[in-house]
Amino acid sequence: MQVLKFGGTSVANAENIRKVVNIVTADPQKKLFVVSALSGVTDKLIEIGNLAAGKDPSYTEKISALSEQHLEAVKTLLPVTTQSASLSLVMQTFNELEDIAEGVFRLQEISAASKDKIIGFGELLSSKIISAYMHSLNIDHAWIDSRDLLLTDNNHGKANILFEETNQRIIDYFNASDKNLFIAPGFIARAETGTVTTLGRGGSDYTAAVIAAALHADALQIWTDVSGMMTADPRLVNNAKVIPVISYKEAMELTHFGAKVVYPPTIQPAMAREIPIWVKNTFAPGDAGTVIQHVAPREGEVVTGISSISDISLLSLEGSGMVGIPGSSKTFFTALAEAKINVVLITQSSSEHSICVAVNAADGTRAATVVNKAFAYEIDSQKLDPVKEEHNLSIVALVGDKMKRHPGIAGKMFSALGRNGINIRAIAQGSSEKNISAVISTADVKKAVNTLHERFFERARKQLNVFILGVGNVGSKLIEQIREQQDFLLKNLNLQLRIIGIANSRQALLAEDDELDLSNWQQHLKDSEEIQLPMLAKKIVNKNLRNTVVVDVTADEAIARSYHVFLSRSISVVACNKIACSSDYAYYRRLKELSADFNASFYFETNVGAGLPVIGTLNDLLRSGDEIVKIEAVLSGTLNFVFNNYDGKETFAEVVKRAQAEGYTEPDPRLDLGGTDVMRKILILAREAGYALEMDDIAATQFLPQDCFSGSVEDFYACLEKNEAHFKKLYDSAHDKGCKLKYVAAFEQGRAMVGLQEIPADADFYHLYGKDNIVLYYTKRYAQQPLVIKGAGAGGDVTASGVFADIIKAAP
Repeated sequence: MQVLKFGGTSVANAENIRKVVNIVTADPQKKLFVVSALSGVTDKLIEIGNLAAGKDPSYTEKISALSEQHLEAVKTLLPVTTQSASLSLVMQTFNELEDIAEGVFRLQEISAASKDKIIGFGELLSSKIISAYMHSLNIDHAWIDSRDLLLTDNNHGKANILFEETNQRIIDYFNASDKNLFIAPGFIARAETGTVTTLGRGGSDYTAAVIAAALHADALQIWTDVSGMMTADPRLVNNAKVIPVISYKEAMELTHFGAKVVYPPTIQPAMAREIPIWVKNTFAPGDAGTVIQHVAPREGEVVTGISSISDISLLSLEGSGMVGIPGSSKTFFTALAEAKINVVLITQSSSEHSICVAVNAADGTRAATVVNKAFAYEIDSQKLDPVKEEHNLSIVALVGDKMKRHPGIAGKMFSALGRNGINIRAIAQGSSEKNISAVISTADVKKAVNTLHERFFERARKQLNVFILGVGNVGSKLIEQIREQQDFLLKNLNLQLRIIGIANSRQALLAEDDELDLSNWQQHLKDSEEIQLPMLAKKIVNKNLRNTVVVDVTADEAIARSYHVFLSRSISVVACNKIACSSDYAYYRRLKELSADFNASFYFETNVGAGLPVIGTLNDLLRSGDEIVKIEAVLSGTLNFVFNNYDGKETFAEVVKRAQAEGYTEPDPRLDLGGTDVMRKILILAREAGYALEMDDIAATQFLPQDCFSGSVEDFYACLEKNEAHFKKLYDSAHDKGCKLKYVAAFEQGRAMVGLQEIPADADFYHLYGKDNIVLYYTKRYAQQPLVIKGAGAGGDVTASGVFADIIKAAP
């Protein structure tokens, strides 16, 4: 004997019902199949009852629409010659429903018994219509009224089965029947008083399980619209996988904490008889599905699945009045039990100073009231604080039999959540260690479940979600480099790098659900909405994606001053923009501390030396225990390009213009030629070496005439032309001595300085060509010969590649 159950989506319409009948009749084995109401019908019946109780006459329109839905199903499924009896049944049923609803309307209230009567019509109608369809196909079977087999108490809405009498009725019925195929409505039963009861939402599963257990069935099959139980809710996690085999206890934990595929009470009767439960897909019957059984032999994964429950409230009772006082917990839980409030999760401090429970949000305020009442004396005497309520919460849970034998699972769970800025309000872990649960904000559920799924099920693939601010020379080249390398990163580093947003100074292009299409991003950005930085930052934060990185490839001070917003939400920052790390020291330290406190990466390698590993090498030296004695460097690719190309034959202004045209300068070339850019760079190196310097502490010698610093960029170039003789004199002085002009930065004994120098032919800086940079680190280990880093220090491609490298380093 096999027992099959088909859910609402499986019998949603005539087409689906035909699929169900084909599945049921595919082989000649003896079967009972239980059906739910047509999809959405139970919710509509509940609405009808509530509208009637609320004195809203529109309930009659809802009844008419529901009647039409069932009449249409009859007309679509049955030949015209056999429709009459079923059409009459539907009309008679809805007349009865209308009579009950009218009584509710007049009384302006709905009793639990009346509600059960109303919502029970859905399964009766669907099973009768399907039975009639099978008769039209000459399929021999028997329709069973589940109310005649399942006996319950009077707990309307979620009645309890009286198993002894129920099991005997089931056995007697099937022993007396000579049929090979049976159909029955799920969800409904009957109390000893004769009134209709229901078994709770999802109770059709339970109907099938109770009958299967009574008959010692060979198998129980739950047919739904997914191909088995999944490692996570596929509506939240795109990469959720089917769990091929799972133990009864694991399945109970997953269903208790939100997995909707199987109604939680279903598992207990089957487990008691060791009946395997198969979860199958009505729309893909060939898929293997999931089998729930006593032992679940699985290789590899320690965690079996991740589930979540939303609409949770957290109640906390705290105070010294509980410490060492017997019976506090009993009083607490007795109060909730007497109010028929279900506790979803419990946690208690080891000091006995507090008890914290999670309940359904609908019960939250009522639960707080009954607990406060139970402890009224202690609260009035200030031994306890009134119950603290927290709402808009959810529970995420890791489930797996193997977790008990693998230390560190909880640590991995909480570190993954913490790295993504997900705050945990409460934690619970049973002594069996099959479940680790955490209460979090509902706003973080999707990110949390995806984060945990990636951590425990997608070790071969990590996702990085990137927002790029700035689409100038470097930003555009960065986007192109990422586009070209996405497949390589996925194949070789198992890194799925997704660009989620691109913004310039006026507009932002943000992906709705998936990553942006980079094939024509420039035009899409032009067509996108205008947006200011504060709103853009808010949108990035509200996206709430795991492993998020904001990339700043601008020279915008406002953006640099917003890094703390991202870091404090565990959003990593990759900065090409030098302003943040060269601003006041307090802000620089704050950013470093936020990065550490909130597990968010903060990388800015391209602040010094474009794509050269200048900062990374310095950090490696310090982390390995070395000490910086002195730094000497040529840090401006722009100035090196300018002085390598200026020989008096072409004006100084023309050489600078060429440097700007080739992408070597800042948007305002005065930042380079005035030494500000180099000052920022040596300041950043000094700070990374451990010194609390400010910009004002740097000694700077100017070579530009002072009047070139005022006015616009056009005025600046005009000033350069006017002062050509000054620049020619600088060049000639160096040339006459066999030297070259280099703009040098130095740091030693806590002091930093920058300025133009005449470099002789035997110096390290003499043979530095084009736009190259060079950095010399003199340390305790590199005392005689410095550690030298040399290479291209400017240009869109190399800078973009340095930013790209930092992005990859930010991957989890």
